[in-house]
Amino acid sequence: MRRPLAPAATAALVAASALLAGCGTLDRTDGLLGAITPYRIDIVQGNVITKEQLAVVRPGLTRLQVRDVLGSPLLTDPFHADRWDYLFTLRRLGTEPQRRAVVVFFDGDRVRSVQAPADLPSEREFVASIGRPVGQRPLKLELTEAERQALPRPAPVAPPAALPAPQGPARSYPPLEGG
Repeated sequence: MRRPLAPAATAALVAASALLAGCGTLDRTDGLLGAITPYRIDIVQGNVITKEQLAVVRPGLTRLQVRDVLGSPLLTDPFHADRWDYLFTLRRLGTEPQRRAVVVFFDGDRVRSVQAPADLPSEREFVASIGRPVGQRPLKLELTEAERQALPRPAPVAPPAALPAPQGPARSYPPLEGG
């Protein structure tokens, strides 16, 4: 026959269950905890490759010329020396993550082909895509003249009082050279 749990054990079991159930709510974004969220930085990795840059890369360019146009590749594999991978990811709070991959294939020192997604953005499209998330107001960087006039005037600053002369023991030191 089982003994019933003591009231202290029952209270401890209920408290532990409540604490464990609370752990699942930390990931939610609604309710009270959704209003208070930690700051999350934008994560940008890799090289941004635009349509304009890709239009310059064509078969016959050297590795150095490709590096001048696209930058250093994110991945160079010693086992596939004829391939450079340019990867780009951007994760921001409030926007869909962006991920693109451009692969440049070489024959020796010359470009053989380029593999890129069809929806590669132009420079303008990319800049627009990294703008502020929808629903956020743009940052206000300066006040209007009316707002400046409404600011309280600073109190006048009194000139600094004359500082007393430093006091301390008078010391005399021997000359630095034996002369």
